Amino acid sequence: MNDMLQNHRRIVIYLIASNFLMYFGFQVWQTMFNNYAVETVGVGPASIGLIQALREVPGLLGLLIGVLALYLSEIRIMAASVILLGVGMIFTGQANSVPALLIATVVMSLGFHFFMPSSNSVVLMAVKTGETPKTLGQLGSLSSIASVVGTAGVFLLASRLGYRTLFIGVGVLAVIGGLLLIPLGNVGDGLPPGRKLILRRRYWLYYTLSFLLGSRRHIFTTFAIFLLVRVYGISIQTTALLYLVNSVINIFTLRLAGQLVGRLGERVALSIAFASLAFIFLGYAFIAYLPVLFLLFVLDNVLFGFNLALTTYFQKIAATPEEITSNLSAEQAINHIAAILIPILGGAAWELFGPRAPFLVGVVIVLIALALTQLIRTPAAPATERLSF
Repeated sequence: MNDMLQNHRRIVIYLIASNFLMYFGFQVWQTMFNNYAVETVGVGPASIGLIQALREVPGLLGLLIGVLALYLSEIRIMAASVILLGVGMIFTGQANSVPALLIATVVMSLGFHFFMPSSNSVVLMAVKTGETPKTLGQLGSLSSIASVVGTAGVFLLASRLGYRTLFIGVGVLAVIGGLLLIPLGNVGDGLPPGRKLILRRRYWLYYTLSFLLGSRRHIFTTFAIFLLVRVYGISIQTTALLYLVNSVINIFTLRLAGQLVGRLGERVALSIAFASLAFIFLGYAFIAYLPVLFLLFVLDNVLFGFNLALTTYFQKIAATPEEITSNLSAEQAINHIAAILIPILGGAAWELFGPRAPFLVGVVIVLIALALTQLIRTPAAPATERLSF
């Protein structure tokens, strides 16, 4: 992040503050949601699939970010996103039925999904190509610190305060933090002044891999923890501990992933990730030993860090900086077409064929992605921009 710190110090401070609020709040939501849904609201497999699918509907609205960026800066969109996340968490803590939980989840998700492409766009427009993987990795590591704090809070306070109180309390904190960020919206001075809403046919591989990454991610995020809670009956403390371990590891591995992407290139990094994911999905389909499933859960989290390679790939093939935001937004929308379909289909497959079914579908998805990854080609970076360990 040194490159940004030298040229865009105020943007760096804003990114750190907003990412901390976003990932702290989202991690609290994510850690408690499955246990809260099962234990308090009484959600079953089909309903959890529906809720998780509709949670991804805001991702389909990602193209709206490209439109909003024509009138509002990405910086201001980030502040509004933090506020929406907080409001959704407050509603979650008040939910007493599946419909109420569904509405609260969608509101929270609007904030989360509008935040991510806006934050990444700021980085891609402010940092030189050769430094981007390292910068994204460092920012991810900082966000993981927020996740550690959020997960530790759930681990220590969920039993004492209860799910509802914790959801509402953290939601209020996020709303206040987002409101405090709004007056700082002019820190984006120095970024490209104009934005263009342009999608290009030559970005087809980027869009396709986004679709497959959405499919792969939501099979695991929807059904891995749900399997552990529903089939093996793990407690909220165990769920929190798993997310805590992931967050702590991310502090180090996301930085390393950024360095590896910069060193090995996007094609090699994504190939390693997809090949490894095939074995992880097979493990969840056929292994019934909890310690191994816990280990695979952590390994999936480590490999998720390599997804930044898709973002840096687009930066290298983008025609102009002004169209970065619109295409990152389009990528999110395409990603979430799969994210909406997969939880519903996966929940139905679980009901019909048992808990192995969603994970076997995941194996097929990552093998297709692995084959397409071999088509990635990027311009060679100047020697002065290459990263080193």
